[in-house]
Amino acid sequence: MITPINVGIIGTGWCGGIRASACKANPLVDGIYIAEIRPERLAEVAQEVAARKATSEWRELLEVKEIDAFFISATPETTHFPMARECLAAGKHVFLEKPIALELHEADELIRIARRHQVKFTIGYSQRFNHKFAYVKERLADGTLGTPISALVSRHIARSLGNKISGRTKLSPAAMEATHDIDYILWLLEPRKPVKVYSQWVYGVKKEAGVPDCQWITITMDDGVAFVIGAGWILPPGHPNFSWCWIEFVASEGAVFVDNTHRDCVITTMKDGARFPMSSMPGEFVGHTYAGPMAPETDHFVQACALDRPVLVTPEQARTVMECYIAADLSAERGEAVALPLPEARGL
Repeated sequence: MITPINVGIIGTGWCGGIRASACKANPLVDGIYIAEIRPERLAEVAQEVAARKATSEWRELLEVKEIDAFFISATPETTHFPMARECLAAGKHVFLEKPIALELHEADELIRIARRHQVKFTIGYSQRFNHKFAYVKERLADGTLGTPISALVSRHIARSLGNKISGRTKLSPAAMEATHDIDYILWLLEPRKPVKVYSQWVYGVKKEAGVPDCQWITITMDDGVAFVIGAGWILPPGHPNFSWCWIEFVASEGAVFVDNTHRDCVITTMKDGARFPMSSMPGEFVGHTYAGPMAPETDHFVQACALDRPVLVTPEQARTVMECYIAADLSAERGEAVALPLPEARGL
């Protein structure tokens, strides 16, 4: 007999709101408990999902013994490590929005705690749940493409979202945007390991704020396969959270080209001109359905907890991604390639 689980959701903004709504619709979820610091948002989501408890103090949810798993969707990113550490130490399964932590030793501590308590621990790399991206993984696995040679990812997001992200943290485009694509390509190339990273920052629109407009990253694997990722966050308005991505994956027996630029659906009005609906990376609700990867990702974690299945994104994989984008920032600062693995110490 399957026993539904109870979930706690810490932070119910954009991403946390999607998590809460998806959990409400999931038959494997019995009760929902939420924490949110904005009173009006707390009341809104509590009513929408019929929350059993709604509080502005996230630690109050740790006192609820009935909660089996937590979704941590809070910002700023400095909150991730302490929240995840306490939830894991309480013996709860944890889904943590990226990044896994701000320093490698923090990621290592979270992994140790999760192992000690034998709980599920995963990181929100939602692009693995994009059906187009999953298709590439499938064609590699069945041998259709042959041996990987190279890959290219170009991702850019609207300036409004870029300003929001870069305004709340000092993390780079590599850590906050390209991180999804680093995870994705590393996932495709498993079991290969990254051994060298070279990166450059480009300054322009955000120069006065000391923030790069975009970042280009080259990562070399242990067998010589190399891939390039470009990530920028200064596109003009196209949609409130518009995201544009193009992927080229080349192998010995074939190639796959993924157009995730959201040009397949355009709405144009006298008021706003041409816009691209359903073009955000997390996706969005459209009437009775959901367009995007974040709701299926949420369902996957609920199933992993309720049915004792493995998570798709392991914390060890997320740590490798983190090591790559830390190396990318070090490379951009130094103007030289950085070898992996990095020293596991503070002050990287």
